[in-house]
Amino acid sequence: MNHGKEEKPMDQAFSQAVTHMTPCYQCGTCASSCPVAKITEHFNPREVIRLSLLGERNEVISGDAIWLCCSCYNCHERCPQKVHIPHVLYMLRNIALREGHLPNIYSEFGSALWSNGRLVNVSRFVENKRPILGLPPLQPIGLEALRRILASKGLDKFQKKEEVQ
Repeated sequence: MNHGKEEKPMDQAFSQAVTHMTPCYQCGTCASSCPVAKITEHFNPREVIRLSLLGERNEVISGDAIWLCCSCYNCHERCPQKVHIPHVLYMLRNIALREGHLPNIYSEFGSALWSNGRLVNVSRFVENKRPILGLPPLQPIGLEALRRILASKGLDKFQKKEEVQ
């Protein structure tokens, strides 16, 4: 596949992801079934597959599109070739993670989880509303246990450097 560019050898993980896509004949069923593609032009599963099949590895891995899939599985359920698009996108995300391509929002979530044990800080206002709504008080977070779990999965490396303790 030489499209005016010098070919680069594909790594094994990317090649495996592409192999899962080869039955795709670009009918567009995935894109027409995708709720995310309906609301943003930044995600089109058909385009991710097309770029991958063309060997545009760096564009696919370093871009934001692979992170926009909401894992609804509409594409997979409707694909006439039974291409498991969400699975392929997970494979591509794993490659992107290994190479340090992570959208900032996920790094921020990881940092918040590492620092506070929650993705979002709970305000005093919300805490005071809980009893009025019949909700129990928030329990303390076992932050050290959570950090051990996150670290055991390698997720400690995605926290912001200034928050490392």
